[in-house]
This record gives sequence, C-alpha cells and structure tokens, in this order.
Amino acid sequence: MTEQWLLLNQSNLDPAINMAIDEKLTDWHRAGKIPPVLRFYGWTPAGLSVGYFQRTKGKIDMDAVKKHGFELVRRPTGGQAVLHDDELTYSFVISEEHQAIPPTIKAAHKLISDGLIAGLAKLGIEANCAIPDEKKTGSGTAICFEEPSWSEITMEGRKIIGSAQARNQGILLQHGSIPLRMNATELFDLFIFDNERVKERMLRTFGNKAAGIFDLIGREIPLDEMKKAFQDGFAEVFGVSFVDYTLSAAEWDEVHELADSKFREDSYLFSR
Repeated sequence: MTEQWLLLNQSNLDPAINMAIDEKLTDWHRAGKIPPVLRFYGWTPAGLSVGYFQRTKGKIDMDAVKKHGFELVRRPTGGQAVLHDDELTYSFVISEEHQAIPPTIKAAHKLISDGLIAGLAKLGIEANCAIPDEKKTGSGTAICFEEPSWSEITMEGRKIIGSAQARNQGILLQHGSIPLRMNATELFDLFIFDNERVKERMLRTFGNKAAGIFDLIGREIPLDEMKKAFQDGFAEVFGVSFVDYTLSAAEWDEVHELADSKFREDSYLFSR
C-alpha cells in the first residue's frame, strides 16, 4: 500500500506566521502527531528572511526594509537572505530516520531537488541541479540568489529555486523560494554595500545569476497548476500519495503563540 503524506496548501500569510508553521510542523511530526508533510504558501506582507546563522548588523538595511513595507524574519534554517514577494514557497518536513531520506544533507537536498525538477518537468520546464565548484570562494554576498549552492535548481544557467535545510532533533525541515518574477532593484535596496559602485556592479551581474520562472518562460502559470505539478513530482520521486491537511483551531493557537514569542521578537530577529 502506498504511504500517505500530508499536503498543506495555504495562501499568503505574514512572515512570522509562515516560519512558526514550518517549525510547528517539525514539532508535530517529531511527536508522531502527523506523517511527513509538504506545504505550499505565500507572503503578505512580503518578507525578507535571513538564515538562522546570518548576521543582520552591517548587512541588512532595516530602514529600507520598512520603507518598502516588508517585514524581516529569521528562518529556523541556514543560508542567506531571501526576499519573499512574487513567489511560491514550499516546505517539506520528514524524519531523518525515514527510509526515503539519505543520511547526508547533500544527498537529501539532491533528492528533494529531484522532486522539484520532476514538478517543473510536468509544467514543460526543463531545469537542472546546480553542482558548484567547491573551490570557488564566492562573492561573500548576503543575498541567497547570488550563488547556487549544492543541488539548487537552475534553468538556462540561472538559479530559479533557492532552498535551505535544517535538521533538529531527528527531523528534517527544508523550505524554499520559487520566484515567479524577480525584482532585483528592490532586492538590492535591502542590503548594505561598501559603496554605491559595488552595489551597482553586483546588481548588473545579478540578472545573469538568477531569474523568476515567469520571466524565463515568458508566460504565467496558474499557482494551483504549479502546486499540483510539484505535488505530483514529489509523489513520483518518493513513491507516495498525498492527502489534504488543514490546521485545527488548537494547532493555529500553537502557531500564533510561537510566532509572538519567537519569530516577532527582536531578541531572535537580531540575535546575530
């Protein structure tokens, strides 16, 4: 019998709530309350998420974040900063002990990327896994989409999906940004650079490194169609089926409590 996992299909939520849901899903799965879960969501207002270990002081221009009407949030996963605006976001929660999950982070990331690539293929989009040169020093930028890392997804040489993974007390959480359109000028406004010349030079080269899916394919795809394609891609790669899942009132209470006590707190936001 095919194993059944959960599908949590949500609309736009505020940044702190989004991160609280992803963290609570890991808690509920660890406690045996839910099986593995695949989640889709969006952001209102748009959010600038920074990685768990990422520095904000001297890196993020908080005045610019507020001027654009965005909200800063710190992810429970690593990686660099991502602007979540015109995009589809996914998260995936599963036990490290599950037979489908390879033991290493790179191998697990590659398998999840295979699910995303299979989903893109169902939309007629041909994409690849990035295999970066490990000897490359990188630009040192705080911006996630500046450089593809292992098994992140590229199309025509440009990064189109950026993901971050964490493993906490036996549970794997991976979530990722799937930009539909990329507003690079707005994105670069949110960071502190040594000077305007450096900012302008990096902005000019950014278009060759990253893009929104709709920008590359020259057409729009309905979000429901995209979500179904990614769901089918995961089902195919992992050999499972999905059943719809919605949060109960009690689960929502837990989410709001965590959002207020952690993800909205300056002591967590600016902890680094």
